[in-house]
Amino acid sequence: MSAATETRRTAARAGHGSTGPSRKRTGSMKRAPWILLAPFLVMFVLTFVVPILIALGSSFTKVTRSGLFGEKGVTTSFAGFANYAEALQDGNFIASLWRMLLFGVVQVPVMLIFCTVLALLMESASAKWPGFFRAAYFLPYGVPGVIATILWSFLYVPGLSPLFDVAKLVGVTPDFLGPNTVLWSIANIVTWSYTGYNMLIIIAQLKSIPVEVYEAAKVDGASPFRIATSIQLPLIRPALLLTAVFSIIGTLQLFAEAQVLQKVAPAVDSEFTPNLAAYTTAFAYNDYNVAAAQAVLIALVAFTLSIVFLKVTNRKES
Repeated sequence: MSAATETRRTAARAGHGSTGPSRKRTGSMKRAPWILLAPFLVMFVLTFVVPILIALGSSFTKVTRSGLFGEKGVTTSFAGFANYAEALQDGNFIASLWRMLLFGVVQVPVMLIFCTVLALLMESASAKWPGFFRAAYFLPYGVPGVIATILWSFLYVPGLSPLFDVAKLVGVTPDFLGPNTVLWSIANIVTWSYTGYNMLIIIAQLKSIPVEVYEAAKVDGASPFRIATSIQLPLIRPALLLTAVFSIIGTLQLFAEAQVLQKVAPAVDSEFTPNLAAYTTAFAYNDYNVAAAQAVLIALVAFTLSIVFLKVTNRKES
């Protein structure tokens, strides 16, 4: 037997012997990501998936109580789509959906224009103290919705707001909480709260644009306005779509602002927004099954509007 043959056999035996530790190491590497993700996955299932399944199950069941106070027993039965039919027959709930649709058609484009203009100004070459102004515009997002509504309500109530004193000087008497204006007063609060947040999303997309693109545009003699319209706006389209979808979903989730303004605005009833209507059905009328059906319908409407918006924008792009 030659020395070369013996060397090859020794190397083969050594390689075969190291297969076990190598396989263990590979298995550990495959398990490591799942171990790290396990806490998140557990919380995601418990706080997101399970509540959705419970809401779906509740929307298809009906609870019947026997006796004046339910002392003779409670029975749960399958209700089919009866809860959904009852929810759709509720005129106030349907009116709240249409009200939020009108709200979104006006408020979402206005907010997108504001946050886009602010982002472009913050990222312009002539911007001074951009870090300070980014923090200042983002600050309203850090204020909870309830606190923001309370702060703005002081500006909406006559006798407390300095805006009414200023309006009297020009002979105007505004009514921020009237039946025809309270919806837009809420839109003002939402726009104030979320414009800075959406601005940061767009700024993050602007920062991903290569410097070479700007340098080439300057060499070609492009003005700042031309750079914004021909380079920046097309390249930040994904961020604009993302903020638009978030805003559409957030419109149907409107709750805290309307609930707080109920105290000072008679025009805001207990079913002013879809979420507030579902809340009232559950905790004021104690009909949790119909409230679950309303919640599912709100989610379906938000999903449908988001899909339609993405389809329309993608079709225009193509």
